[in-house]
Amino acid sequence: MRIPKLRTLAVAALPVVAGVALTLTPGASEAAPQAGGAFPAHYAAPYLQVSDSDIGDMAADQSATGTKFFTLAFLTPSSGCNQLWEANGTGVGSFKSQISALQAAGGNVIPSFGGAQGGEIAQTCTDQASLTAAYANVVNTYGTPRLDFDIEEDTIKDTAANQRRNSALAALQQQNPSVQVDYTLAVAPDGLPGTQLDILRDAKNKGLKVSVVNLMVMDFYDGQPVLGDALAAARATAGQLASLYGISTSAAYGMMGLTPIAGRNDDGAQFSQSDAQQLETFAAQNGVQELSFWEVQDYDKATGYAYSRIFNAISGGTTPPPTGGKQITGYGGKCVDVTGANSANSTAVDLYTCNGTNAQQWTSTGSTLQALGKCLDVASAGITNGTKVQIYDCNGSAAQQWTHNGSNELVNTGSGKCLDATGPSSADGTPLQIWTCTAASNQQWTL
Repeated sequence: MRIPKLRTLAVAALPVVAGVALTLTPGASEAAPQAGGAFPAHYAAPYLQVSDSDIGDMAADQSATGTKFFTLAFLTPSSGCNQLWEANGTGVGSFKSQISALQAAGGNVIPSFGGAQGGEIAQTCTDQASLTAAYANVVNTYGTPRLDFDIEEDTIKDTAANQRRNSALAALQQQNPSVQVDYTLAVAPDGLPGTQLDILRDAKNKGLKVSVVNLMVMDFYDGQPVLGDALAAARATAGQLASLYGISTSAAYGMMGLTPIAGRNDDGAQFSQSDAQQLETFAAQNGVQELSFWEVQDYDKATGYAYSRIFNAISGGTTPPPTGGKQITGYGGKCVDVTGANSANSTAVDLYTCNGTNAQQWTSTGSTLQALGKCLDVASAGITNGTKVQIYDCNGSAAQQWTHNGSNELVNTGSGKCLDATGPSSADGTPLQIWTCTAASNQQWTL
């Protein structure tokens, strides 16, 4: 997987294929030094392409959404058996304090090796014992039992490296029975392609015990809706895994994870927050183990961590209200409120008696105002007086940009008009709209 920062899926090699990650279970005697929380039966672990500038996103996301597991991308080879964090250029041991803080709060991380461009250490560390030691060093340094391998582009064509990696990981599992391994591979709507299945077969033949197969459902390049392709890929792969491992379809879903892109795919297709909610429902109904997505910093942060919030529901935990959420008060001392506390796209925004609920907790990111994981939005990007205001998936458009000026007006950038209480009325349920700015009392807002 990979996108703007440094990463892009292997779409050239597999034009209608997205990706997959699989988790392999340990092998023999001693336990890993696990400092943080154990991975539960069902959990969310979104990717973060980690660097000094965004490592704080883990704590911010956890505080906002309750998500406490993260997949950290990418460890890539520098020379021989040495490796660096791709986006940061620093070695194993970087980000230790932030990871330890997450672990102390009951969370954990999954270090991810490889990616679309940087290659993977099995290509440069050709001595199997040394390779096993390099993987063990990551487990021991970060106190996590789980490793992720994102094998794409030219790396997946390196059969010798793929076999060497599987042998080294099998040896690591024999040494340390708590080690688990994720393989991130490509998937198509009709299931895993042959090259990807070959890696799994080789892993099985070498004694790697698979725990999770996490399908990276993105960048299908077939002109079809991402959600439909994602569900088709999950269903097809469940059958393949059932056949490969001699298990039931239900058990195959229990080994599965699903990993889309949070928003716009490289092929231009959109995976919306509504799609994410439907995918989470599918995952929960079928007993899928892991939900992930690409990527926290560049894709989800601007939404107020909405995708994390949606996917974390699979853990069964409660989601805290947005950190730093504030009420916006206006005409008659009433609050800006999402009607019925409904997070669905196009839900109207109104005035209501202030009550401290999440439907009245607004956070700001740049020029956006967000509640319930959605952005304050002018319906259909309208510019005429009386156009209603709603919540909608955050998309960066001018219809979602607001400026609080010196007159205490909230001015919409796209229309140049002010947030306005219809009527004017301060009755509970009064819908909000945009209107030519007049500095009237029904256009005065206190943040």
